Parts: sequence; C-alpha cells; structure tokens
Amino acid sequence: MARYSRLEVVNTMIKTGLVPLFYHEDIEISKKVLQACYEGGARLLEFTNRGDFAHEVFTELIKYSIENLPGMILGIGSVTDAGAASLYMQLGANFIVTPVFREDIAIACNRRKVLWSPGCGTLTEIAKAEELGCEIVKLFPGGIYGPSFVKGIKGPQPWTMIMPTGGVSPDRDNLEEWFNAGVSCVGIGSKLISKKIIASQNFEVLKNKVKNVIELIEKLKK
Repeated sequence: MARYSRLEVVNTMIKTGLVPLFYHEDIEISKKVLQACYEGGARLLEFTNRGDFAHEVFTELIKYSIENLPGMILGIGSVTDAGAASLYMQLGANFIVTPVFREDIAIACNRRKVLWSPGCGTLTEIAKAEELGCEIVKLFPGGIYGPSFVKGIKGPQPWTMIMPTGGVSPDRDNLEEWFNAGVSCVGIGSKLISKKIIASQNFEVLKNKVKNVIELIEKLKK
C-alpha cells in the first residue's frame, strides 16, 4: 500500500523538481543507486518496469527505502495496463508513471488515491487526463516535443503541470529551457544514471550529480 498521498507526492515533485528514473535487474546495484540518489537530495525515484521479475526488485527497493531512507517516495514507471498498476500498488508503489494515456490505469490508481502520471503528446490527451484526475502530466518523449510545446500548452492551460521525460539532460542550458517554458519538474534517466556509473559502480559520482541537478533546478525556479 502507498505510504504517501498523491498530494504529498505531487508537492515533493514540485519542490525538488527532479524525478530520477532507472531500471536494473540486480537488487544490490539498484539499492546503491537508490541510496546515492537519496544522499544527493532526491526524494522521489521512478523504478521502471522494463525487465523480467522487475516487480521482485521493486519489492526489495520498497522495503529498503522504508527501513533506511525516511521520506523517500518510490514509484514505478513504464506501466502499460491496469493489471500491472494494481500489482505495483499492492507492492507499495507511491506513484504510477505510464508511457501512454490509458483510462483503465487512471481508474485503478484513483480507486486507491495513488498519483498517476500518464504519457501524453497532445492537448486533447492532456485535457482528458486532467478530467480523470491527473495532477502532473508526463510529456513523453520530451525530446520530440521540446520546451516550445510546453509554452504552447501553458498558454491556454496555465494550470497544467508538466513533467517532461526523455530528452531531458542534467546540463544547465537544457534544464533552463525546460523550466523557463514552465515545467513543474523533470524526469531524467540514463543521462543522469548512466551506464558508465552503473558499470563502474561509482555511486559517489551519482550522488554528486543528483545534488548538482537539484541545486541547479532550485536556482532556475527562483
């Protein structure tokens, strides 16, 4: 069961401005990634449902975060149907992120009052998602649409909160473009938690990268 309400989750997304996301099949490596992100100041992390037995790794990460990382909000991404969403919510997922907009996932998450962030690519999809209770819309793939798309959406719908994922990098110029366009937070995967860091297991580097990104976002939001 989720330990954080959807309002707590959305407020943390807005406050930190960053949702790191990753997948790895090794439980111990995944714990170290989670720990490094936490020590760097991240208070949310999206583990992506992209491999066989991903739910087993996620279960161990949830237990680890509860026991060792107070205030860490762990969610699941790459969820494509209501069945998977229900499974992960039963395992303790505090938020659900999807690559597409699906009404069945919205219903399942709303039933348990768990935040869900659907991947949307048109204003019609965004409006429909909001009608079904979506707080923060995932713009995916963000690199295809770009900051100008966000500016276009925020014109007629200034209340819409957007989290681009895919095509977001941790460098200042890229982040400045997104936040100047009006995003509420960003999701960053391999450009933050790189294969090189995983291979070398240099988690001190990851901690510092996360810390720098959060500090940079804080400055950009002022």
